[in-house]
Amino acid sequence: QLQTAESGGGSVQPGGSLRLSCAVSGSTLAGLTLADIDIGWFRQAPGKGREGVACISASDGLTVYADSVKGRFSISRHNAKGTVYLQMNNLQPDDTAIYYCQADNLFLGPQTMCDFTSNFDSWGQGTQVTVSS
Repeated sequence: QLQTAESGGGSVQPGGSLRLSCAVSGSTLAGLTLADIDIGWFRQAPGKGREGVACISASDGLTVYADSVKGRFSISRHNAKGTVYLQMNNLQPDDTAIYYCQADNLFLGPQTMCDFTSNFDSWGQGTQVTVSS
């Protein structure tokens, strides 16, 4: 079973930066590992639904971003380390949320994965990001 674990959250002032890490371990029933699977970062702010933030393809590294984070956030993957990162710069109060990573074991592709969070019904603990002055 493919498992994910988020870390790296914290509290920062507006304009600050954080780097989140998603540790991916194990494999699917078909024997697929991180190197074979698209990964996405999602977030859920208080009182709001979960939304896709950034997703990255396994095959060609294609990245997809929510409009609200374009130019500020960057997703990357290091398959050998079993980790997917989300570098977040120029953080703003609206970025305050619990951040989750998810493996695309449905093979939706990064765009669909990020656009339709309802496809996934199992989520990890997430990591809290708080941006305030």
